[in-house]
Amino acid sequence: MTGSAASVHAAAPAPDRRRVLFASLIGTTIEFFDFYIYATAAVLVFPILFFPSADPASGVLQSLATFALAFFARPIGSAVFGHYGDRIGRKATLVAALLTMGISTVLIGLLPTHAQIGVAAPALLALCRFGQGLGLGGEWGGAVLLATENAPPGKRAWYGMFPQLGAPIGFFLATGSFLLLTTVMDDAAFLAWGWRIPFLASAALVLVGLWVRLKIHETPDFQKVLDRRERVRLPIREVLVHEWRGVVAGTLLALATFVLFYLMTVFALSWGTSQLGYTRERFLVLQLVGVLCFAATIPIAALYADRVGRRRAMLVASSLILLFGLGFSPLFVAGSTAGVLAFLMLGLALMGLTYGPVGTLLAEQFPTAVRYTGASLAFNLAGIFGASLAPYIATWLAGRFGLASVGLYLAGAAALSLLALLSLPRDAPVRA
Repeated sequence: MTGSAASVHAAAPAPDRRRVLFASLIGTTIEFFDFYIYATAAVLVFPILFFPSADPASGVLQSLATFALAFFARPIGSAVFGHYGDRIGRKATLVAALLTMGISTVLIGLLPTHAQIGVAAPALLALCRFGQGLGLGGEWGGAVLLATENAPPGKRAWYGMFPQLGAPIGFFLATGSFLLLTTVMDDAAFLAWGWRIPFLASAALVLVGLWVRLKIHETPDFQKVLDRRERVRLPIREVLVHEWRGVVAGTLLALATFVLFYLMTVFALSWGTSQLGYTRERFLVLQLVGVLCFAATIPIAALYADRVGRRRAMLVASSLILLFGLGFSPLFVAGSTAGVLAFLMLGLALMGLTYGPVGTLLAEQFPTAVRYTGASLAFNLAGIFGASLAPYIATWLAGRFGLASVGLYLAGAAALSLLALLSLPRDAPVRA
């Protein structure tokens, strides 16, 4: 099922492509906003309200365990939504994924706490978190395909980076909302009701995303699959039986991407506020500056990837992440705000370099008829192995062996990604 790049690059008219790019960007922005407000609350709020414990560290670890739950739901979401994305189309499936994520997020904002209903509170929180994972498992792959399958020749990585920009924008909005709330209200009000506002506000964002996505058309690539009657009856079976090498390689090549991001966000916030003496407001400001670097390097990486190839761009990024891991401990220390800011800026800039081309590279590993399922599955399996337990593992390693062990953990993930990238053929043709 291999074809020429020209056949795959058949693109929609320019006005439709602009609408498609906006739809892919706003959808992932909303999805990642929902995902990151949970990540922030998992450090600042949930240990107190849903996991009260005599030992604060135990509460944080329990909260981070629910954070990890969504990553185990994401491959299920990729299989379910990928099935329909490869059977009925990208557009309808993306609408369903957005609704799943949005409803789960709003429900979190309405949950009673442990003080009100006891152990049922963390159980319901975990259930909603599972729903978030299902939705994001179906969202990411479809958004990337929506962009790349409408790309003109020579611009696949550039188009593929638009949904990737949703990650730093969503993070910026999520972190900014918590920073604003903690600035304008005292701790008692924030813990009593203020933390719920970002979760409930997600409803308005979801309505905007639905309005945009309902106006787009099916991608040219998938329309060809429909016209040629090439749809696969069970896409997940096709992927696991005939495209498993792409799944394995895709999972490993994205591993460093996930480990790096969740070390620079969730773990860094937890460590900075608990061990380095920063207030949450001050550290969130530093993270917001770092996220600007993340957003800036995504388009740079995409342009570079279209020029030299996605595989080569990812090789460069993963090599730099490995070196950053070796210098993790000396950079992330107390006593120097400038040093911590430089640490966050450098780490998140590297995140942009790897995140910019990773979506396009993953999509290119699979034929069109099963691309939604294959790319989503690989990406979300990387989430399980690279992100789900990353904050938990890093917290445990740092407490037991010091920050240097966290850096080695990151360097090891980067080494695995490098090996996977080296296993890919150079300048592999785009799958048709």
